[in-house]
Amino acid sequence: MSASQDESILDIVSRLEAISEEIADKALDALKSAHREGAVKRPETERQLTTARRAVEKAISVLSRLD
Repeated sequence: MSASQDESILDIVSRLEAISEEIADKALDALKSAHREGAVKRPETERQLTTARRAVEKAISVLSRLD
């Protein structure tokens, strides 16, 4: 892979890491909101956000292994 491709991949990884953090923040907000409302189970929104974050983390992992 060329240097410019490496930089491009690193840029994508960096953006994905920021997105992962944003999703994690939203999931935490959903948990806090559910707690304030007296929920006893994890809200579906938080579960879906966590699934999305895991998918982004997987993409980061795959892109980080590119040669």
